[in-house]
Amino acid sequence: MTNTPDRTKSDRDRPWIFRTYAGHSTAAESNRLYRGNLAKGQTGLSIAFDLPTQTGYDSDHVLARGEVGKVGVPISHLGDMQALLDGIPLEKMNTSMTINATAAWLLALYVAAADAQGADRTKLTGTTQNDIIKEYLSRGTYVFPPEPSLKLTTDMIAWTCRELPKWNPVNVCSYHLQEAGATPVQELAFALANAIAILDSVKASGAIPEHEFPAAVGRISFFVNAGIRFVTEICKMRAFTELWDEITAERYGIEDPRYRRFRYGVQVNSLGLTEQQPENNVSRILLEMLAVTLSKDARARAVQLPAWNEALGLPRPWDQQWSLRMQQILAYETDLLEYGDIFEGSTVIAAKVDELKTAARAELQSVLDIGGAAAAVESGYMKRALVASNTERLEEIERGERTVVGVNAYTETEPSPLSTGTGAVLTVPEWVEREQVEKLKAWREDRDQMAVDAALKELSRAASEGRNVMDASVACARAGVTTGEWGWALRGVFGEFRAPTGVGRAARNDTEGLDDVRAEVDRVSKRLGRRLSFLVGKPGLDGHSNGAEQIAVRARDAGMDVVYDGIRLTPAEIVDAAKEGRVHAIGLSILSGSHVPLVAEVMERLKGAGIDDVPVVVGGIIPDEDAESLRASGVAAVYTPKDFRLNDIMGDIVRIIEEGIEKEVA
Repeated sequence: MTNTPDRTKSDRDRPWIFRTYAGHSTAAESNRLYRGNLAKGQTGLSIAFDLPTQTGYDSDHVLARGEVGKVGVPISHLGDMQALLDGIPLEKMNTSMTINATAAWLLALYVAAADAQGADRTKLTGTTQNDIIKEYLSRGTYVFPPEPSLKLTTDMIAWTCRELPKWNPVNVCSYHLQEAGATPVQELAFALANAIAILDSVKASGAIPEHEFPAAVGRISFFVNAGIRFVTEICKMRAFTELWDEITAERYGIEDPRYRRFRYGVQVNSLGLTEQQPENNVSRILLEMLAVTLSKDARARAVQLPAWNEALGLPRPWDQQWSLRMQQILAYETDLLEYGDIFEGSTVIAAKVDELKTAARAELQSVLDIGGAAAAVESGYMKRALVASNTERLEEIERGERTVVGVNAYTETEPSPLSTGTGAVLTVPEWVEREQVEKLKAWREDRDQMAVDAALKELSRAASEGRNVMDASVACARAGVTTGEWGWALRGVFGEFRAPTGVGRAARNDTEGLDDVRAEVDRVSKRLGRRLSFLVGKPGLDGHSNGAEQIAVRARDAGMDVVYDGIRLTPAEIVDAAKEGRVHAIGLSILSGSHVPLVAEVMERLKGAGIDDVPVVVGGIIPDEDAESLRASGVAAVYTPKDFRLNDIMGDIVRIIEEGIEKEVA
């Protein structure tokens, strides 16, 4: 028996690449996961890196505490990369790496590992996401300011065109824009604005000869999102295809239609996965996959599906297999790939596509009028728009205007046998971080320090002189440089950056259902003798700030004084801000699975600062047993994705603060 299905029709289209976004704990554990998935029929790799790797820190840095191996695999040096890819022939593998600020470094490690395998670089195929602009808007794994970050992107494009001609150096990523709340029009416009910023930067740099520029344009790919409104999503993908053809022809003068193709991969929507009745997510994932596969003229080149239980925690191999089998059944059991585009000639589809294109062109022009995507990031224009759209989406769910089955409608349910009991989701053991740090220290001790110092010096020199850093980065990889050392070398040249939060100071008066909460805030503020003050903090490296932003916005609209300084804060910085601001409550948002160690450190530091009477509430993807542990440690309340009614959370915070007053009086 073979894992490869028989092809009964010679004229069937080839299926897209099947991927599963995966990686956690250690390089060796992730390697076992990859090889297992490949044996089940997966046809490409999609590597998830942990947050220290994504943000250019070594596993023993203070900001890496609790984050090692949680949302992806830790890669601190070439040895880790080789362990991750052990036994996988890279010449034959199509590999996607979701990496942005440190994309040049991870590609350098990948190429060094491929070189060590004896692979022919010209045969390496795959993609580095490398869309830094959207990191300032959504995921938050940026490091450097926009201008030098775009320079690194340009370096990668120019270098791969020469060294890795089959590699896609950039995956312009609208996926995380939708996760941050983007409407279909915003997703189209902002992603295309990002692509224009990248290509304008490449063209202006002169790094690619004029006659080679069309081929470089042809190597730009996209990574999109597909939500549950799958008819609109089908039309969005067709609009993307037509708009990209238009932009590449008119703005860049690309004549060869091969280089104007909108080539994209996709992960379907994770924002819409629910903690309540999580088995419903199977239906959502399947419908969303149809949006990017049904239309042949706008079909994805690669698809990766989330697991049904990702709103609960880290999925098991069986959960990922279920998502892989969905793709295989659609590709091999149905007759989808035997037909041309089944929407060709549909006036309904054509009208919706035209509507989306018209609106997207207008929004794109607004961004270009500001000065382009980088300027729209620095001014906060795009971030404010995304926060506002996400606020509107959440309020529609709260009001029942947008139905989410199992959440705000049809909530009566039978107990699910799939999501209960021990082992329902994976957890990363505490020993993972200790082991990774120990191995990192051993790696540093065993290498040639003089070679490391020389390689880092050349990297800094290349960056400061404006030269392409890729050759120097590959040399660093071979010399044994670590991820943190590469990151600090470039921080020393480029500096660091903090993006606007998108949370304004002016309260809105049109938020429904807040009158009672506002009255309570006013009443308790009078008891306190000053306006109730609430600090929203994101400790650690988790950059998914949607929840924190929405809590901060709603608290502001409820009449609280809100302290929110954005992402990537140490527990010490959060406690210092709480003490300096004399806040009455602290809300911590942690979605990376690092809630237990990070909250423990915040609580410990509050006690050391003499302000452990300030109540702490915590939100995130938190299993029930962890929630119990947090409450036992003194946390006043724990919120998870099922707690979607933000006004109720605001009421809880006011009540918790007043209970503290009562204790003092007693």
